[in-house]
Amino acid sequence: MDATVSQMTKEELEEMIETIIEHKLIELLGDPDEGLLLRKSVYDRLLRQKQAVGTGERGELFEDVIQRLGLE
Repeated sequence: MDATVSQMTKEELEEMIETIIEHKLIELLGDPDEGLLLRKSVYDRLLRQKQAVGTGERGELFEDVIQRLGLE
């Protein structure tokens, strides 16, 4: 982002601060899920969802979401 803080909206500034804090906490505390194993059923479901998105059966194009939400 090339904007200065004075050029940012309140929402942009809040998002930037939240992101910085989250990254710093992960850096300091580590990922709480690191080392945990997924149950086979969860892994299989995620794999099916990934394949469905890849073939266009599930999900929306980013551009369509932006247009639908009026964020252009």
